[in-house]
Amino acid sequence: MSLPHAILTALLEKPSSGLELTRRFDKSIGYFWSATHQQIYRELGKLEQSGFIRALPSAAPARGQKKEYEVLPAGRAELAQWAAAGQDPKPMRDPLLLRMRAAAVIGTGGLRAELERHLALHRAQLATYHGIETKDFPPERDSEQDRLRHLVLRGGIELETFWIGWLTEALGTLGDERMGEEPPREEPPREERSEK
Repeated sequence: MSLPHAILTALLEKPSSGLELTRRFDKSIGYFWSATHQQIYRELGKLEQSGFIRALPSAAPARGQKKEYEVLPAGRAELAQWAAAGQDPKPMRDPLLLRMRAAAVIGTGGLRAELERHLALHRAQLATYHGIETKDFPPERDSEQDRLRHLVLRGGIELETFWIGWLTEALGTLGDERMGEEPPREEPPREERSEK
């Protein structure tokens, strides 16, 4: 996914100013595609230059007044084309998994605390997602649009559930007794040792 398409999606849901978009990214889209305030404003300018969006005319123009943007037909067509195109899954690049691999070589000092920190973060995120689900997706909200949005949220819930289970297993695998120890060095075969 790219930021321009995330912005087009958000503006099609509701015309917004850059500040409103930033707030909406913080509350919803940002859970699966994050962007800074500066990135959003920069992208709004590019989308406007490309003819995909336009600033809505204001009733009384004033200096420093926030602009609200809406998607133009060319922007809707761009988003539809992008949404229908295929894209392969991206390979996972997670620093924590790399740290685990490194710990297998250099020892596990400090790893338990990092795993526990990640576990707390994933539990907090899962609680946030469940709160959003309860508030935004009661059983009576059953339009196709609501079902698709709920499905995106369910994807986040399932990912957090996976990480909580995996981190719990990782902490159980570590055990307490080897914390901070280096892994045992492999001894050369007996014949090689006797030759030295």
